[in-house]
Amino acid sequence: MERVELNKLLIFQSITLNGILDQIVMLWNIIKLPFVVPTLQVMVNICLVMSVMLFMERVCMGIFKVFIKLSRRKPETNYEWEAMQEDVEFGTSNYPMVLVQIPMYNEKEVYQLSIGAACALSWPYDRIIVQVLDDSTDPAIKELVEVECMKWRGKGINIKYEIRDNRNGYKAGALKEGLKHSYVSQCDFVAIFDADFQPEPDFLTRTIPFFVHNHDIGLVQARWKFDNADECLMTRMQEMSLNYHFSVEQEVGSQTCAFFGFNGTAGVWRFKALNEAGGWKDRTTVEDMDLAVRASLKGWKFVFVGDIEVKSELPSTFKAFRYQQHRWSCGPSNLFKKMAFEIATNKKVSFWKKLYVLYSFFLVRKVVAHIVTFAFYCVVLPLTVLVPEVQVPIWGIAYIPTVITILNAIETPRSLHLVIFWVVFENVMAMHRTKATIIGLLEIGNVNEWIVTEKLGDASKIKDSHSVPLLCNAPVKKSGPTIWERINGLEMVAAMFLFLCGWYDFVYGKNYFFIYIFLQCLAFLVVGFGYVGTFVPK
Repeated sequence: MERVELNKLLIFQSITLNGILDQIVMLWNIIKLPFVVPTLQVMVNICLVMSVMLFMERVCMGIFKVFIKLSRRKPETNYEWEAMQEDVEFGTSNYPMVLVQIPMYNEKEVYQLSIGAACALSWPYDRIIVQVLDDSTDPAIKELVEVECMKWRGKGINIKYEIRDNRNGYKAGALKEGLKHSYVSQCDFVAIFDADFQPEPDFLTRTIPFFVHNHDIGLVQARWKFDNADECLMTRMQEMSLNYHFSVEQEVGSQTCAFFGFNGTAGVWRFKALNEAGGWKDRTTVEDMDLAVRASLKGWKFVFVGDIEVKSELPSTFKAFRYQQHRWSCGPSNLFKKMAFEIATNKKVSFWKKLYVLYSFFLVRKVVAHIVTFAFYCVVLPLTVLVPEVQVPIWGIAYIPTVITILNAIETPRSLHLVIFWVVFENVMAMHRTKATIIGLLEIGNVNEWIVTEKLGDASKIKDSHSVPLLCNAPVKKSGPTIWERINGLEMVAAMFLFLCGWYDFVYGKNYFFIYIFLQCLAFLVVGFGYVGTFVPK
């Protein structure tokens, strides 16, 4: 009797479930053609337009880069440049006074490296001031930094250790506060290095002559050199993206419009340009870009010198990299919103320069690039496998992304075999960049969130080792994260969505698009489980 009742219950539940599924299918069929298909087609068209915008921008940049290469244009030939020399009669007094600022915040692992490199700069000792701006909240670290400054002061270096009782404005606030000291007024130029940057001794002797002989130059920017690029797969991916940024975006901007975004470090400013632009402002998380745009609108020219490289460290943990990318994506979009009208109505710069800054520099690179990468390749395209009535042209799926990928990857030839990993990893990061971009445009949530990028300090030991281990050789914290702390929820949700789309295409589709979807799903899963950056590429 009980078995009969159980069978009836199971049959009833089956009928009920089938009925619910039938209702869902019927509802889907009702709304599919009149609502879903047109909406998704509009989304596809919008993404295609953005793809074409990004494609044209990258192709144009590539053409300019080839022209620069073939014409052998160098900053030293474009501008007057002559090495500084002591005057027979006046000695070193003909050398301009230079201030070197090193902002830091609880930088226990790297403070000695940066301070030591700054104090070793080849410049007359009586014509340079090294200023350490310590915002550390850990008393023990503050004591270590102060002792290090005292050590160099004992060697005859004019080094100042400055602290403040708050962190208002974060880095911008520290730099601004540092310029208020009376001894700064005697300086003509200021060089800025983050705590993990180590300039070569000849940095000033190669950059300052640009200012001395060209009075319209306001900024000279050097290139970053990544000491820990071989630390793990994630750092290799970062190297590919940043190499394109420096070799193409910054060099082309320097050679064509004499404008690019200041990177916040490894650069030298003329004090007159900095002051005319209004000094440091903390209204966004990209105070360096903010200053660069304002100085450019005053008519100052910027020079990027790719031959001067400054050692630095890439984030080697996903958490640190994610926070950095949030700041680098949210800040520019927020600055774009704040300054678009001011740029458009400015009368000191040409129409073409304003167009370059507004369209290429801000709109395409800082907004469109992030949104289309995630929305198109991780959301819209996978959705089209569920709605085969929506057509996507082959040039939008294959040709455009292939060309963009090649143009980016070619700047790092040693990593060309890792280009597939770079593509899927960039798509994963595009989710966070898109979120940050929208936050910046709408000025909501954590729009002004500033989290200092974690640094490890001894990454250079890895590349000097002859036997590279399979697992990342970065220093391990004493108390590692638990499995639950490693899991990234957004990536897991995206992976589940992609898996469902890929499974549907595998079962019902008539093409092999599911291969790409499953590959992207795997990338989201790897990051979702917190294992990105674990393996070292051979």
